[in-house]
Amino acid sequence: MEKILKDKGLTVIVMLCLTLGLAPYKPEPHIWGKLKWVWGGANGMEAMDFFDLLMHGTPWLLLLGWIIVKVKGLGVKN
Repeated sequence: MEKILKDKGLTVIVMLCLTLGLAPYKPEPHIWGKLKWVWGGANGMEAMDFFDLLMHGTPWLLLLGWIIVKVKGLGVKN
């Protein structure tokens, strides 16, 4: 966990967001389509769709966690 909290971890997290977090890109980023589906009431979503949302959303949650840790000053001290 310490490696993720270091500045080099940000590069890895951003790369995860740009690849797994957005793929497939056409016709729109996959995570965006899933979020629109959830905001629309999640009608017809099955367990696999929620798992897919979790997999594509995890890099974004890591990025949000990294930002919160850095803003609050909770980072690992060397």
